Amino acid sequence: MIKRVAITTLMTILSAAAGSVSAQDKVLNLYSSRHYQTDEALYTNFTKQTGIKISRIEAGEDALLERMKNEGDKSPADVLLTVDAGRLWRAEQMGLLQPIKSEMLLTRIDPSLRHPEGYWFSFSIRARPIFYNKASANRGDIQSYEDLASPKLKGKVCSRSGAHMYNLSLMSSMIATVGPLKAEEWGRGVVANFARAPKGGDTDQIKAVAAGECTVAIANSYYYARLANSTKAEDRDVADKVGVVFPNQKDRGTHVNISGAGVAKFAPNKAAAIKFLEYLASDEAQRYFANGNNEYPVVGKPDNPALKALGDFKRDPLNVGMFGKNQGAAQQIMDRVGWK
Repeated sequence: MIKRVAITTLMTILSAAAGSVSAQDKVLNLYSSRHYQTDEALYTNFTKQTGIKISRIEAGEDALLERMKNEGDKSPADVLLTVDAGRLWRAEQMGLLQPIKSEMLLTRIDPSLRHPEGYWFSFSIRARPIFYNKASANRGDIQSYEDLASPKLKGKVCSRSGAHMYNLSLMSSMIATVGPLKAEEWGRGVVANFARAPKGGDTDQIKAVAAGECTVAIANSYYYARLANSTKAEDRDVADKVGVVFPNQKDRGTHVNISGAGVAKFAPNKAAAIKFLEYLASDEAQRYFANGNNEYPVVGKPDNPALKALGDFKRDPLNVGMFGKNQGAAQQIMDRVGWK
């Protein structure tokens, strides 16, 4: 009788434990620095497909990393979702992520768009092309990033701050491609060609080109696609006045950055976290990235009209993790050349 009670008690404990694991897997704690309303469809459809509810903490990248660091092994974070490979690299270096194994992610995501040991994966691509004023620019003068430092573009270049992650990652890619000395020489040439001091965001650079304040600028592709797809006539007018060049098509290809995610080191719902990352690589989620926020999918081609209108381009195959590794050197170069 005692033995039967003991067995019954043990079965009850095991059943309760299994139930708690099952209940735990029905929740995903997402720390996200993506601030796009269109991502709501991503989260809603993930919950519909899996039954896993998403609880979100949204903040700036630096604030999220600091929060995870301070929370330590008590952190409820399951997934960190952010933009720019440089930030994912920083999170991994801070010990905030853990490597995972997923055949689905390894199969669908190109090696250049993920951490080699599985600490993070890319789920959308942002190209960083050159935008030019159709009325005033000589298209032949704008074939590569190197051309931005040409004396032909003296007083004609607009840019946002050199301290911004997007430009730091571009400089990091230049360091990896041409070496630090030539990268610094390039940065100095670009600064010498500024039409005005760096200010504003990427959309501001495109608008400045359309207004004739400068002739060329660098900006992420999805900012242009937003203008082209806008319901506002004035935004579409800006897009109509601006042409797009995907630089370096005859050699290394155009610099791209990413939006991506990794599983938090102390994720209490690891199984749910991996399911979420796998969902982000699904055909359905990839369409949301392309159509919702005008980003290029990491799997397949976009069916977004504005992106399709830009045509295919060759992207730089450099592993995006290099943007983080070269980040410190890139910032030093930006400081030295005065790209403020």
